[in-house]
Amino acid sequence: MKYIDVFLEALSAEKGRGKNTLSAYASDLHHAESVIGDLLHATDKDIQNYLSHLPDKPSSIARKASSLRTFYKFLMLEKIITKNPTTNLELPKRGRALPKYLSPEEIELLISSSGDIKTSVRLRCMLELLYASGLRVSELCELPLSANLGDRLLIHGKGAKERLVPMHQTAQEALQKWLSVRGDNDSKYVFPTNSSSGHITRDGFFKILKKCAVLAGIDPNRVSPHVLRHSFASHLLAGGANLRVIQTMLGHEDISTTQIYTHVLPDKLRDTVENAHPLAHNEIKDI
Repeated sequence: MKYIDVFLEALSAEKGRGKNTLSAYASDLHHAESVIGDLLHATDKDIQNYLSHLPDKPSSIARKASSLRTFYKFLMLEKIITKNPTTNLELPKRGRALPKYLSPEEIELLISSSGDIKTSVRLRCMLELLYASGLRVSELCELPLSANLGDRLLIHGKGAKERLVPMHQTAQEALQKWLSVRGDNDSKYVFPTNSSSGHITRDGFFKILKKCAVLAGIDPNRVSPHVLRHSFASHLLAGGANLRVIQTMLGHEDISTTQIYTHVLPDKLRDTVENAHPLAHNEIKDI
């Protein structure tokens, strides 16, 4: 029995993990199997030795280690193995990269430059939605018509979890303008194409976005769908938004994932504490 396939099927059926997540798990586990051999009989030394000799970046090694730990936890719960070889696994330490983001002025320039693209109405709509609601690129590309609730979007995110994200007036208008010229009334997607998926692909949007960056005079290496998502969160935080609110809008399961944005604006956060904390102006007395 191919236990990797069983594990992936369980993740899909029980946990509702998306295809990209499943693909990452499959890639990590099959690579480990190609080096170690039968993972069912691997020892803790086998796993540690495998990770220690990977030439990958620390973040990639940590991901592979996480995949293995999740896999063996599943095997233990299913009583397929009696000993977990990753129980005492030492994960490589890694620093967390700060998110890259554009300034509000650069965002405005990027959106205004979308008018120079052949598919300008569609592109402007996609840029407005990304920056207005902080969507993941897959959520944007696969956005169904049923998600449009007027001033909000109903998003089906990771783990089949739903969340409501508001749209400001400009984004609403961009969406309505696109829907009025979109055509293809038989498609369930907001951004339909003739591709096998039925909607614009991530790669397709990525290429158009890079071209738009060039027209805007912005280094295309600084622009990606995820950078717009980071910009959305960073600018909200700079404007005084509550971190929990940002967490909800981004669809983060854990607040620690959202807290990375607090490192982007250390001066503003320090000023907030000094001005708002009730004990900020009290002298500290020796005890």
